[in-house]
Amino acid sequence: MAGAPTSTRPEPDRVPAAARPATTRPPVPATWVLKVVMAVTGSIFGVFVVFHLVGNLKVFLGPEEFDAYAHWLQRDLLAPLVPHGWFIWIFRAVLTLSLVAHVWAAVVLRRRARVARGPHRRQGMRTFRSFQARSMLVTGAVLLFFVVFHVLDLTTGTQPAASAEFVHGSAYANLVHSFQRPVVAAFYMLAIGTLFLHLAHGLWSVVNDLGATGRRLRATGAAVAGGVGLLVLVGNLLIPVAVLTGLVS
Repeated sequence: MAGAPTSTRPEPDRVPAAARPATTRPPVPATWVLKVVMAVTGSIFGVFVVFHLVGNLKVFLGPEEFDAYAHWLQRDLLAPLVPHGWFIWIFRAVLTLSLVAHVWAAVVLRRRARVARGPHRRQGMRTFRSFQARSMLVTGAVLLFFVVFHVLDLTTGTQPAASAEFVHGSAYANLVHSFQRPVVAAFYMLAIGTLFLHLAHGLWSVVNDLGATGRRLRATGAAVAGGVGLLVLVGNLLIPVAVLTGLVS
């Protein structure tokens, strides 16, 4: 009996399983998780700065209204649902945890983007939005320094950040005395300009990070982000300008 026919085609090279490159493990946490963290915590800060602005504008109603608002915020907000004075500490804890998560996610995402990009920078990225995107870590660092200074100045009254006339419980007088220092007022206005850049781009990024793909939805998100950022910019700038010009004193 004749032997079975054999193929004359050469055998393909067989790569031993041990020699095959290992599959790259996905990063932990996943990039989409980090972007959701950025979106959620950024939204919390966006809501906070808008409500903070609304409260601060009560300075134009006079010392009694402003001090009453500050006392309500410190002691009576959500009472008696929660004990008097508890809400402000719960709120501060939420903001602190959000800040830590926001900074952590931003640093990890930036590091991953740098590794993925490699040694070569993209060319032709000269738009205003690209400038905002590239400067997010810088503006975020400036805002972090400003928040620390702002708390020392108007919350704890710690020298030398606070004015020499600081008195605990006198919110209106403390604000006026602080902004009567031209250097502090100028730093505040610079920080508010930085907040505009960071907030406007951050809120626009929220729309993208939460999965919006429609052109109309993205355009609406960009308009809302710009509008909120502009509102926060103009509203907050009015306060130091009013103090420096004597309108609020």
